[in-house]
Amino acid sequence: MPFSDNLAELDKTITETSVMSKSGKKENVPLQPTLSPSLPGRTLNSSVASSTVTSAQTDRPLTEASWAELDDYSDQFPLLIAAPENFNPGLRLPPESPELPPQPSSASSSSESIILEGLTTDFRYDQDNFDQRNLFIEETAQFRLRNGNIIRLKTGFNSFEHPDVDSVTNIPIQVGWEGKIDQVTVEVAGGVDLFDRLPTALNLSARVEAPIAVKVSPTGELESGIFPAFIVEQAPYKFNAETLDNQITAWRFGPNVYWQIAPDTSFFTFLRLGLYNDGNQEWQSFSRLEQKMGQFYLAANLFTWSYQEDLERQSGYFSPPDFLVYNAEIGWEGDVFDFLSCRLAATLGRQRLDGEFDNANGYEARCTAKISPNVEADFGYRYTNVQNRATGDSDYNNDAFSGQVRISF
Repeated sequence: MPFSDNLAELDKTITETSVMSKSGKKENVPLQPTLSPSLPGRTLNSSVASSTVTSAQTDRPLTEASWAELDDYSDQFPLLIAAPENFNPGLRLPPESPELPPQPSSASSSSESIILEGLTTDFRYDQDNFDQRNLFIEETAQFRLRNGNIIRLKTGFNSFEHPDVDSVTNIPIQVGWEGKIDQVTVEVAGGVDLFDRLPTALNLSARVEAPIAVKVSPTGELESGIFPAFIVEQAPYKFNAETLDNQITAWRFGPNVYWQIAPDTSFFTFLRLGLYNDGNQEWQSFSRLEQKMGQFYLAANLFTWSYQEDLERQSGYFSPPDFLVYNAEIGWEGDVFDFLSCRLAATLGRQRLDGEFDNANGYEARCTAKISPNVEADFGYRYTNVQNRATGDSDYNNDAFSGQVRISF
């Protein structure tokens, strides 16, 4: 999963996607969030809740408690879509019955300068019919400082297998900080990627997000609002073992915009420019319009991707000069039991590569189990034939298994 993170992303990204529990937490959309980002592993979104909102819906800013929950939720699954297998970025839409996390007492706040809020373990295993396999197991610890800022520590174990090169193992280490300036959320993170047989590489990321024209219901639910953000990332391109073996890295930057049009209608779009250390450049865009209808939803997705040069044979990553995917998506999510909620989705569309059109279909399922008041776990499966490599006349199929365990304190 390229630039696993989170876009999240966007999977989270962006792309990955997720089942949301009654508490409004995923699994997202990190997908993050993806991707991601209502589907597993993909990215952006907003969860807004505040028991202090009692007046009729207005354009006033949300309370500080509301924004704290929104930020916590959106950060779980960053939107990082860097390949079409993360086509649906799993947009994490605001939950219907959000709850605020328990706030530390004033006594504990004054005596403790840093509090461990939770641990999150992410798992993802990707494989295709060309014997490419990527495994991601990453752990994130989140701490809250006395002033309300957040510190995140992330590490894990990743492995990449490709028929043409020796396998690569990776241990990411990253430290992140999140704070607020008025209603603007600022995040920065940096660290290193350690490899078993390759040089150590740096990873960096930054995000700035600010809400516009937010309306909240008397119960604290988000009814409408616009959430623009700007994201910058630099990291090894974790596309496959061959790309890592060639020590490909990339800068990616561009805007995200999430628009809650109405309580049941949302629109998300992003644009990315990528600059690679092999001299290549990419342009990437994604747009999604979603309408919820009770426990069902309909969505339209559009994804475009183009590179300055096709360097797949030289550098190892899918770099189409002209790639387009559009599809319609239908899904359902709801409670199967009191402790178990699930999400099912299917997509039907078309993809265009080098001027040639083909079907682009997929399906996925994801369930979230409430193991205890402080522990949630989920597991998902996704199948798609949206290409992430040049296959000639051969069909392309990709399977992905993903999961997450969340422990709160």
